[in-house]
Amino acid sequence: MNVKAMDTKNMKATLGAKWGYPTGHRRGAFLSKPLRSLGLCLVILLVVGPSRRVRAEDVSVPLPMQVKLLSTVADYDKAFAERAKGKAKIIILTSKNPDSAKAASQIQSALGRVPSIAGMPHEETIVRFQSGAALATQCKANGISIVFLMPGFQSELGDIKASLTGINILSVASIGSYVQQGIVLGFDVISGKPKLLVNLPQARSQKVNFKAELLKMVKLVE
Repeated sequence: MNVKAMDTKNMKATLGAKWGYPTGHRRGAFLSKPLRSLGLCLVILLVVGPSRRVRAEDVSVPLPMQVKLLSTVADYDKAFAERAKGKAKIIILTSKNPDSAKAASQIQSALGRVPSIAGMPHEETIVRFQSGAALATQCKANGISIVFLMPGFQSELGDIKASLTGINILSVASIGSYVQQGIVLGFDVISGKPKLLVNLPQARSQKVNFKAELLKMVKLVE
């Protein structure tokens, strides 16, 4: 499975090499505002540590920070405007895991502090998972842009992946390991380093098309 991972180690040096900053120049001036924000969010993760309101072994990147990163990454999905059609509709998907509802509440609260996603207003609904088929039907019927998975989906990921394949939708995981199992975007901290994970084959199968400007910041893992 192809997975892409964004690592903030030596981020400034990497960006300098890729975007050709002059030596000693203020590098941030050459980045778009969303990418500067993305880099800042990832650097902040190094010091704020994991969320304490949901078990650390489940969610390694603080949930409010996940929302900030998602709102920035959405700007670099070329298919997002077509998908959203003027309003980003988000399903916050919960499982039977008791931590799932707690995480959903935090995500909903954090989204409430985000004025727009990809330049559009947004609305979010907490939905209890029933089946992959039911989820796909709801996404298509209601024009859902993003499905955000909370903890507790380890045994249902295959069903969710299969059901969302072919639908124009961005699936997001609160737990990084879900990305390797078919969720498009996820967040993780590995060896103390924050990472943004993208399952590129699944992104293509769900019509998610990230801009090269963003992909230049990621490392392809075969």
